[in-house]
Amino acid sequence: MKSNLKLISKVFLITSVPKTTWSSYKAHNITPKLETFFLLCFGLFLFGLGESILVISQNGVTPWTVLAEGIAKKFNIGVGLSTFYISCIVLILWFPLKLKPGLGTIMNIIIIALTMGSLIPLIQFFNEIFNPLFLSILGTFIVAFGSGIYLIANLGPGTRDGLMTGISKKYDKPISLIRFSIEFFIVFLGWLLGGTFGIGTIIFAIFIGPFISLSLKFIPMLKK
Repeated sequence: MKSNLKLISKVFLITSVPKTTWSSYKAHNITPKLETFFLLCFGLFLFGLGESILVISQNGVTPWTVLAEGIAKKFNIGVGLSTFYISCIVLILWFPLKLKPGLGTIMNIIIIALTMGSLIPLIQFFNEIFNPLFLSILGTFIVAFGSGIYLIANLGPGTRDGLMTGISKKYDKPISLIRFSIEFFIVFLGWLLGGTFGIGTIIFAIFIGPFISLSLKFIPMLKK
């Protein structure tokens, strides 16, 4: 019993991103190994796939995708393009915080937007086959698994993660408080613009942390 509790605590209380043989030696490495770059892109693709599944579930999406959906409806553009615009705007907000983007930051903006823009129309039929609740959990898990690969690649934070950690450092406030405050505002703004807020958004908020912890624990075991 104690050994099981110890194992669970090691998984869910992980406090740092592990390094593997394919992790970049530094976050601002612009010439990573081909394997590292490929896995970074694969992780970001999975992230976009998970986001796309959440969108087509029509059961509620991630906080930032609530905003992306709202803007897409307001300006009659695709969710993928809306996501790209939001990422670019957030990246601009990095400059007052004196943050430096990495290769992973740029690829984050490009790959997630392209993946969502291309996949959402293609996987609409999922909603006719699978239960929306199942799609919400599946989408959240895939986002977390993609996040784990992307984080372990160690090629720079995503625009949203960088903004949150940058504000936390500048104003000496807990990351958890900054994350909650920003995402609460983003969800509210996105909802006002017509984005989809629902049970899927709540599922994501509850499970994304534990799922990312699981991915960070087990992904390094797949390839030492």
